[in-house]
Amino acid sequence: MKSYVFAVLLLLVSVVPASASAAATPPPGTGYEKATFAGGCFWCMEPPFIDLPGVVSVTSGYTGGQRADPDYNQVSAGITGHAEAVEIVFDPKRIGYQRLLDIFWRNIDPTVKDRQFCDTGDQYRTEIFTHSAEQQRLAQASLDTLGRDPRFAGRTLYTRITVAGPFYAAEEYHQQYFRKNPVRYNYYRWNCGRDQRLKEIWGSAPAGH
Repeated sequence: MKSYVFAVLLLLVSVVPASASAAATPPPGTGYEKATFAGGCFWCMEPPFIDLPGVVSVTSGYTGGQRADPDYNQVSAGITGHAEAVEIVFDPKRIGYQRLLDIFWRNIDPTVKDRQFCDTGDQYRTEIFTHSAEQQRLAQASLDTLGRDPRFAGRTLYTRITVAGPFYAAEEYHQQYFRKNPVRYNYYRWNCGRDQRLKEIWGSAPAGH
């Protein structure tokens, strides 16, 4: 579904997409860490994190697949095994990984498999890609806690937890799409029913979208 909506919107955009490339590693000596989350459309997963104190950068991209340096068309077609994801570089002295996890959960629907909202396919799965044993521990603990939440009683939670592999930054026109194309972004988000569903699950729409 996103591919269809995106194709319509792209007719209005005169930007030639560049190929994806591997995302940069935080500079040595900064003490920065990375967090990587897949929560469906990466356009919608940038806003919750990008302006948080302690967050250095948020990059949309592709991870969890088999093909090196995939492009948007390949990933959206579901032929590479990658998920749309965001890679967050953050300063752990100013914001903790647990806080990022809490925000991640509030911006996804963990009760559906291989889809989020109007977007269907493995490329829109929810997944936490961990960069350390501590992140793995915290991610698993947060999933276990969610499983005990009464609102999910008797329901399967499909969000995966996986050791992070290569992350490929998406084409430049995808980065901060919500700022570059706010009208088109908000139309897509509304048409996809994202905030309506999040309100049903969590009791309120997420802040900062």
